[in-house]
Amino acid sequence: MPKEFQPLSVPPDALEKGGVEVLRASVVDGAVSVALRRSFDDPFTWGVLLIDLARHAARVYAKETDLSEEEAFAQIRAGLEAESDPPDGPDGPLN
Repeated sequence: MPKEFQPLSVPPDALEKGGVEVLRASVVDGAVSVALRRSFDDPFTWGVLLIDLARHAARVYAKETDLSEEEAFAQIRAGLEAESDPPDGPDGPLN
């Protein structure tokens, strides 16, 4: 990984029309670092956003690897489902 931060460009439609950044995620020392704002009145909308992100990521994998978009999306979903299980531990889920 590079020592210097490498941000993505702002999407062209956001530059043109304006908007509010709701999520920024980076890989730092092999771990994900996230900043986000609540942004939506209903948490359901975060589920829609996350699936939309997964579909975008699957398209990128299809363009840049030998995986099809469907194969990439299936693997992404498997990762989501694996991480959706409550963590084991003395404090229970989300603690």
